[in-house]
Amino acid sequence: MLYVCYPKCSTCGKAQKWLDDNGVVYETRNIKENNPTYEELKEWYEKSGLPLKKFFNTSGNLYKSMNLKDKLPDMDEDEQLRLLSTDGMLVKRPILVSENTVLVGFREKEWENIL
Repeated sequence: MLYVCYPKCSTCGKAQKWLDDNGVVYETRNIKENNPTYEELKEWYEKSGLPLKKFFNTSGNLYKSMNLKDKLPDMDEDEQLRLLSTDGMLVKRPILVSENTVLVGFREKEWENIL
């Protein structure tokens, strides 16, 4: 599994502790240093079954400073994916990617049920 996180994020820390406590084997990737590509985001979005908006870090400073709350509704999926691929701080985290599922954000019950 690929675990995409931001080390300074407290939620990412909780998720990583949960993964370790539950013996999940994963590879870690720092989203700020190694931003997901357009192709990766498109694949993860399609695999997740989630609305694309769930991939945006809506509580992040960059999201707010770019006024994306008002801009996203006027953008198509391709434009949104391209925007997400420009900066890891725009992307909701953590993201856990396995062969057949993608989990975005850490909700312990959801992770328990799926993993």
